[in-house]
Amino acid sequence: MNPNDIHLLLTGDELMSGDTVDSNSSMIAQSLAAFGHGVAEKVTLGDDRARLVAALQRAAGTARILIMNGGLGPTQDDLTAELVAAAASVELVLHPEADKHVRDWCAARSIEPNDANLKQAWLPEGAAIIHNPRGSAVGFAMDVSGTLILTTPGVPGELRAMLPEVCERIVAAIGGGESHRVRLQTFGIGESTAQARIDEDSEHWPVDVVLGFRAGMPQLEIKLTAGSASPEVDQCRQTLERLIGDHIIGEDDVTLAGALQQVLREQGKKMVTAESCTGGLIAAMMTAEPGSSAVFEAGFVTYANSIKHSVLGVDNTTLETEGAVSESVVRQMLSGALERSGADIGVAVSGIAGPDGGTEEKPVGTVWLAWGTTDEMHALKTVLPTDRAMFQKLVAAAGLDLIRRQLLGLPKLPHYFSRRAI
Repeated sequence: MNPNDIHLLLTGDELMSGDTVDSNSSMIAQSLAAFGHGVAEKVTLGDDRARLVAALQRAAGTARILIMNGGLGPTQDDLTAELVAAAASVELVLHPEADKHVRDWCAARSIEPNDANLKQAWLPEGAAIIHNPRGSAVGFAMDVSGTLILTTPGVPGELRAMLPEVCERIVAAIGGGESHRVRLQTFGIGESTAQARIDEDSEHWPVDVVLGFRAGMPQLEIKLTAGSASPEVDQCRQTLERLIGDHIIGEDDVTLAGALQQVLREQGKKMVTAESCTGGLIAAMMTAEPGSSAVFEAGFVTYANSIKHSVLGVDNTTLETEGAVSESVVRQMLSGALERSGADIGVAVSGIAGPDGGTEEKPVGTVWLAWGTTDEMHALKTVLPTDRAMFQKLVAAAGLDLIRRQLLGLPKLPHYFSRRAI
């Protein structure tokens, strides 16, 4: 048995069927990383007694810590307490503290506790409570053959509230200290390109700093982790800023919209959007962030050509001769939006999201973007051959990023367009 091995056992038929996407293991791993620990093994199983018993028996012989997630609720398929009791060769007993928790939880909601509720108070003999501030099912901890088993509910919000105590118990059992970790949010550069740039500069990368990527849409997270607080992590951050600095939008959980809001706020400016193919998504991304009223002036969704003309003043002749997806039209859309809103800076987009509507000259995925101010306006055409939803997300994200770049004086043509722009 490795003295520091931590295993995860995630349970539930819904995880196996795909009805529920596992986010809990990521949440657990991130919490453990803050104490310098990682997950050595993860197993996901349905609500099958035989398989779960076998997994518990195997973990009890190999893992120092087993975090068992799921199966603590009131229904018949919530098997965790029963199975851990069997693995420990003890009986299920009514736990007074768990019983009080369930009854208090029901009373706070004016619910008369029934047998299903009270089932959650029956725990393996000798188990210690792990408090659940949000749900009716407490977790519990107990030692089985030298393995500390920590059980947690599968509801993500309840798990998140219980993880501090879970981590405290792990640190008490096997020690641990805070690791030094930096999370950088980037946009417009993929893992392979970022890694290639780092590899070309590898002589500057310390071996003690672990580089990690977490791909998302529309952002890519780059993580730097060392076992303890170390100036090398900060040195690696400086290396990344030198290699891909214009793609770094901020730290931790910042979004493109949040990063742009900060820049607008610092510069005392407001923005506007004029959207066709994105259907208001750029405005929605901005207004989803708190504090948007201080920096977001207006959003125009001008889908039909007649509305582009009547609302934003786009010339009908231009629409007829050049089409809605053209440089002239997006420039006029942006000019009209800036004039009507009084905003300082903005972005306009018009494109062919598909799956229909493309031509040989303008295939599906073609988009024109215009961004900037009345005095300094830019426009760009590109083709993003992807599905409709992804097309809209990419165009909306790019629109936010292009404004951010102009405000910060970064290179106008970012990596994600330098290979595609026409």
